[in-house]
Amino acid sequence: MGENIETGIFQLRDALNLAEEQDLDLVEISPSANPPVCKVIDYKKFLYEQKKKQKEIKSKSAKIVVKEIRLGPNTDDHDFNFKLKHAIKFLEDGAKVKVDVFFKGRSIIYKDKGEYILLRFAQELEEYGKVERLPKLEGKRMIMIIASKK
Repeated sequence: MGENIETGIFQLRDALNLAEEQDLDLVEISPSANPPVCKVIDYKKFLYEQKKKQKEIKSKSAKIVVKEIRLGPNTDDHDFNFKLKHAIKFLEDGAKVKVDVFFKGRSIIYKDKGEYILLRFAQELEEYGKVERLPKLEGKRMIMIIASKK
C-alpha cells in the first residue's frame, strides 16, 4: 500500500478505497496544492455547510439602500421642503439619497438653477448626511449623492 499514516499522504486508489470503506466521499479541497489536498467526508453534508456559511456571510454584510429624489429646475419652496423631509427620513434610516434635477425640453438652459437647488439641498441636509458626490450633469439630469452620517 502506498500510504504514509504519519503525514497523512496516500495514493489516490488507497484514498478512494479508504473513503469507500467508511461509506463516505473523497473530496478535493485544494486542487492547486502540490500534492492536491483531499478529505474523506460526506459530500452532501460538506455542500450543506458551505451553503450555510455563504448564507451567514451574506446576511451579515451591510445592504446599502439608495433612495432617489427628483426635483425640477424651478421647484418651489413647498415642494422643496416636502422632498427635504423625505430625504431626512431616508438618511436617518441609514440609506443613501440620490438627488437629481431633471431638465425637460429646453429647461436645460437653467443648469445653474439646478446646481443651486442641489447645493441648497445638500446644505439643508448637512447635519444628517454628507455629500458623497457633488452635482454633475449627465445628459438631461444633474445628479448628487448624499450618504448618511450613521
